[in-house]
This record gives sequence, C-alpha cells and structure tokens, in this order.
Amino acid sequence: MAGSAQRISRRSLLVSGLAATRLLAVGAKGNAFPSDWRKYPDPATELEVLRLTDPEHSSTLPAYYNRAIARNSGFLLFSSDRSGSTQAFRMDLKAGATRQLTEAENLDGSSLTLTPDNRSFCYLAGRSLYLINLSTLRERELYQIPEGWERCSGMTVGPDGTHATFAERQGEGSRLRMVSLVQGLARTVMEAPFAIADPIPRPMRAQVLYRQGDEALWLVNLDGKQSHPLKVAEGRIGPANWAPDGKTVLYLNFPEDPKQLNAVREQTPDTNTDRLVAKTSQFVHFGFNRDTTVFVGASRNTASPHILILLRLTHREFTLCEHKASHPETVAPMFSPDSQRIYFQSDRHGKPAIYCMHVEKLVEKTETDSVG
Repeated sequence: MAGSAQRISRRSLLVSGLAATRLLAVGAKGNAFPSDWRKYPDPATELEVLRLTDPEHSSTLPAYYNRAIARNSGFLLFSSDRSGSTQAFRMDLKAGATRQLTEAENLDGSSLTLTPDNRSFCYLAGRSLYLINLSTLRERELYQIPEGWERCSGMTVGPDGTHATFAERQGEGSRLRMVSLVQGLARTVMEAPFAIADPIPRPMRAQVLYRQGDEALWLVNLDGKQSHPLKVAEGRIGPANWAPDGKTVLYLNFPEDPKQLNAVREQTPDTNTDRLVAKTSQFVHFGFNRDTTVFVGASRNTASPHILILLRLTHREFTLCEHKASHPETVAPMFSPDSQRIYFQSDRHGKPAIYCMHVEKLVEKTETDSVG
C-alpha cells in the first residue's frame, strides 16, 4: 500500500508538473494558435459574417485611427486575453492562425499600431512605450513616462513612421509628446490646460490633430506653434480622423437635440470651414474607405443595431448585418486597406470578439501601397 501510494504521489506530481508547463506555455510570446473562425448567416440580411475570434475570451481591435491591418490585407494586429492577460496577437487573414507577440504587463490594446512599413509595431504597457519587430519579436523600450505624470488617452505612429505621438497629464493640464522610434528621444510639442486626447499626426503636413474630450478638435504645428480649435458644428464630437490625403478631417457630429440625426461632417483645416457630408441612421462610430467615397457605420438605434454602408455621392445606406453590441460605441467598424472587407467588434456572442464581412460586391477596390 505504501509503495502504491508513493507511485500515485509521484504520478500526481508528474501530471501536475506537465499541466503547469502547459499553462505556462499558453501565455508564452511566440506561441501559435489554430484558427477560431466561424461563419454564420446574419439574421437580418442573411449575408455571410465571419467571426474571427472565440468569444470565450475578450479580443479587441486597436484604436480606430491606428494601423491594425497590413497594407496587403495579409494580417491583423489585435489584442486578446486568451493567454490569461491582455497581449498583442497577429492573425493570418488567409488561414486564421494567430501568434502571440508580447508578454507585457498592463498592455493597452487600443495603443497597438503597425509602423508604415508593416515590419514592426508600437504599444504602451504600464508607463512604457515599446517597439517590437514582427519577425524576431525582439522588443525595445523606447520611453518611460516620468514620475508625477500620467498617460492620457491615445497613442499613434505618424504617417512617416519616425515618431510615436501621445499625451501626458499632470493635474488638470497636459502636454503633447513625440518620441523618436530610432533614438527614443522625447520632446514636448506643446502644453494645454486640459487633458489632451487621441492625438493623430496629419498626413502630408507637419501638424497634429488632438481632442478636448467631445467638446473640441484642435490643430497644432509640430513646432508647437499655432495651436487652435477647429471650427466644427454645434453638438458633441464623435470619432474623428484624417482623410488619407490629409486635406480634411472626417468626424461624427452628435446634435444636442436627441431627435436630430447624427451626421458625418468634414472639416477643412486650411480654410477652417466645416460642411455636412450626410446624415446617418444614428451612427455612433464609423470608418471610411481610402478615397472617402464610402462610409461604414455602427448604429446606436436599439431597434436596429446594424452595421451599415453609406455612399457619399447618393447618401444611400445599405444594411450589412447586425452588431447587437451591448455598447454600440465600441463596435468601431473599419475598412481593409483595399476596401474589400470590413472589420468590427461586438460582444453579441459572449465576450468581445472581432468580426469580418466581404463587401467587394458593394464597394469598389481601392489602390494600396505596394509595401507590406
């Protein structure tokens, strides 16, 4: 009996050790996972929807203004807690396999962003900014937020791929910061008496767009000069982003009167003029294709919780599918670089998951850069 108990004890220890090894391996950087893709017909339109991640764990897209999809639409950068904590993952968009890219503490999934050459990505974790090579997974800490300062909402890498841009807060005030991706040198662009949020460098111009909550959009030169609010429509400001050519800012306007429709509007900073593009079926979040001729939006209408396409020329809307997210503002639909697919997130099947739909029959293909 003693020998039997000893054998059982040894066997139990061996099994426990193997189980612990497997648990440790689950969260290891570089680990690969098979596809979790599931197709289903949408209940509202019967169009095919592809769920890319398993709703047993939370998976989310980066901030809507960051680069999440490779230029050739070959892979997707996203965050997930499938390994026990929120980490960055790369998904092959041809077969669905994923690979864990980080082992970071307190990673901010919204901060993930590809560099323009698609060879690396940046992210914020805790008080630090990191740059990681996608091929080798070698990472480098570029910057650490100084004591006495806290990070504000938002971080992105500019169109030229030379700097990461974000803001830091101290008390009621904040400062806009830029960090070189090569040397890791940091500088302050300007300071503001409020919390700067979601700074987005302007394509083709040496300027940065930033937010003052949902009250105002501001523009500042990279030398810190001429910081000024942009003229926008009355009401609250929803998601805002540069058109790819950098000539205008497209944003959602939420009128103070709830009976009025939310609208897509366009602000031209060079003339500081603002105009209506189209009223919407109560879009609460939106994205647009490369030439800004087509918009994709998530409706906040509880009776029709849909993802819709809006044609700029005719103002016509087409329902693609239901999103049924408990918080429609988090759906954040976006186009692939070639405009042939749309991606969004929803917790309709459990925890937040990422979804995809093919729209090549509805939207013309747009040209993409040859790199990536």
